[in-house]
Amino acid sequence: MTAIQISNVEKRYKSLQALGGVSLNIEEGEFFGLLGPNGAGKTTLISIIAGLNRPDNGSVKIHGHDVVSDFRAARKKLGVVPQELVFDPFFTVRETLRLQSGYFGLKNNDAWIDEVMHNLDLTNKADTNMRALSGGMKRRVLVAQALVHKPPVIVLDEPTAGVDVELRQTLWKFISRLNREGHTVVLTTHYLEEAQAMCKRVAMLKLGKVVALDSMASLIRRISGSQLIVNMTHGDLPDDLRSLITHPETSEHGKKYSLRINEYAEVEQILKRLRESGAIIDEMQLQQADLEDIFIQIMEKGTV
Repeated sequence: MTAIQISNVEKRYKSLQALGGVSLNIEEGEFFGLLGPNGAGKTTLISIIAGLNRPDNGSVKIHGHDVVSDFRAARKKLGVVPQELVFDPFFTVRETLRLQSGYFGLKNNDAWIDEVMHNLDLTNKADTNMRALSGGMKRRVLVAQALVHKPPVIVLDEPTAGVDVELRQTLWKFISRLNREGHTVVLTTHYLEEAQAMCKRVAMLKLGKVVALDSMASLIRRISGSQLIVNMTHGDLPDDLRSLITHPETSEHGKKYSLRINEYAEVEQILKRLRESGAIIDEMQLQQADLEDIFIQIMEKGTV
């Protein structure tokens, strides 16, 4: 079943085209990354998914419910953690979560509230007024509010921006558990190492358009950013391999080359040519492209 169906969504603010026909499907149970530089349209798209904004054209459905025409059903299926720290200073943590439960018509929800607070290390702050919490604790409460009605779809908009390592570890442990239990998770983040570790599939936005949409593994395989680094104590690189050089340098014990590769199968071909030329390899290292390499290449070229 499709958790989020985004069909040709367009949004313009006067002369600014924030979204230029975005279409993608996020399947139930996925851990999906929505990535892009500032101004790419990520927050605009999330605002439309959450019903905080309306598209000029196109549609968004959550578990089959249109976010505009069937907004009540769509809202019940969705939990959103926003970037901004938004809180009511007149309530304690527990009161805030009970109030959030009430928005969804949930009574006697204390057992789940207690579990959420426990998993986010908020139990000892349950009776603390929101205005007395640190920024990191307020961020935890935002996550708890998004989860209080057990939504099948969870959207995390920069959830770890400016927070400490402890919160990151606590958050990802709990979110990973929910994902394993079947919840769909959509993540936007500028911490690309987090996205690479957590997401199975990603979409990259640039200037309001999808410029990449694929599994993480497939993107890494396709990018021409992996390198074979060889240090040779004798001989030199054959002429037919010199077009692969990315960083020629001289080491203490011989010649060192970084050679661009697209597939692992190319490694054996390169080693065969080096052996045939009489080169002796003292040291070898395979350096794989990561999500940052992919992101930079796509943002520069607009494609992989």
